[in-house]
Amino acid sequence: MKQEEVKVSFYLKKNVFGKPRAEANSFALCRGEKRCTKVNESDATGRCPVMARLIVGRSQCVFATKFSAPWSLWTSGRMKGKSAAAVEINRRLDEMRASALAICRELSAIRKQVTAEEVKCRLLGMASGQEALLGYFGRFIERFEKHVSVDRSAKSAACYKNTFKHLSRFLSSKFNLTDLPFGALDRSFIDKFDLYLRAECRLAPSTIVLLMSRLKTVIGKAIASGIVTADLFAEYEPKRPRRQQRYLTREELRRLMTTPLPSSRLYLVRDLFLFSCYTGISYGDLCRLTAANLETAEDGTVWIKAMREKTNVEFEIPLLDLPLRILDKYDGLAPQGKLLPMYCNSAINAALKTIAALCGIDRRLTFHMARHTYATEITLSHGVPIETVSRMLGHSRIDTTQIYAEVTDGKIETDTRQLDGRIAERFSNVAI
Repeated sequence: MKQEEVKVSFYLKKNVFGKPRAEANSFALCRGEKRCTKVNESDATGRCPVMARLIVGRSQCVFATKFSAPWSLWTSGRMKGKSAAAVEINRRLDEMRASALAICRELSAIRKQVTAEEVKCRLLGMASGQEALLGYFGRFIERFEKHVSVDRSAKSAACYKNTFKHLSRFLSSKFNLTDLPFGALDRSFIDKFDLYLRAECRLAPSTIVLLMSRLKTVIGKAIASGIVTADLFAEYEPKRPRRQQRYLTREELRRLMTTPLPSSRLYLVRDLFLFSCYTGISYGDLCRLTAANLETAEDGTVWIKAMREKTNVEFEIPLLDLPLRILDKYDGLAPQGKLLPMYCNSAINAALKTIAALCGIDRRLTFHMARHTYATEITLSHGVPIETVSRMLGHSRIDTTQIYAEVTDGKIETDTRQLDGRIAERFSNVAI
């Protein structure tokens, strides 16, 4: 907003005759008129309240400045003379005018349209009673942390804290603000934050999607609480990274299982990865598994039954032959009664990079890809219903499972062949 579109002027709130109350009432009585009571705001010493008129674009408002000035020394919106009182009052007027202009600049940098009423609220400290973004976000994190290890994960809490950190730096570097009332937010604020994360923080598109989803969750809570009335994320769609194949094909799995490796450490990492490929268990849940999570059914099938660390949702997985052999191989080698000896996630992913190169897999291999491989290649491609896959993965919603389980060309070919066989049997006697 241009500075010429913002105007701040001051005047005294006097009576209709332009005189102090006592003098005006005497004048009215001499003329036989009714005594003035409300139209005159001067006190017995001849001081009148100083009023401010604020014009911002096409909007304007009038408000009291909360101090007064002698009407006899007032001229053209200022005090005349060089007395200590006049200098002090003029200083306060100048500070208020400068503050109003600064607030307008701040708000116009965040919002496309700023009203005089909004500037007045900020100027007089009325916004302090409003709910502010970072203050609300901080309390949200405090409440969220109480659910960690109950029905929320520590990683999710850390992600919310990271979003809060970036948002705080954004407000500080771009607007020189420590917080911002929800009433000052609009759709353009979301676009500016998105651009800040991309252009200045240089974050990856997938990271930006994650941070913006966390902010959207917090603002959604504010909307549900009635603090915010408009959806700031309406029509916002972050630029997503190019979708990559996140599962191993049958051929890649075969090469992974049959390629000789140069060290026992790489063999252990490969076995951990294959165990997840054939069970769908995530790294965090795999670290927590103990012998207490194993149950043997009446038919001899060994099951893993546990609760997901991330969502506290129960999952049950029947063990195939390969994961059973891996458990036998490392039986008693893991500390503290764990099922398998584990490395940290970063060390496993570094080793998987080496394994991928040795096996001729020309793409980045991470431990989490094993979970996608289980959902897509091990279960869904072999006819396991997606509802069953969702239960075994420990998902609370089936649409989450749809992200993990991708329909492959082989699955389409198999399903089409089965459909063709069923149709052929039903209409075998139809003459064409």
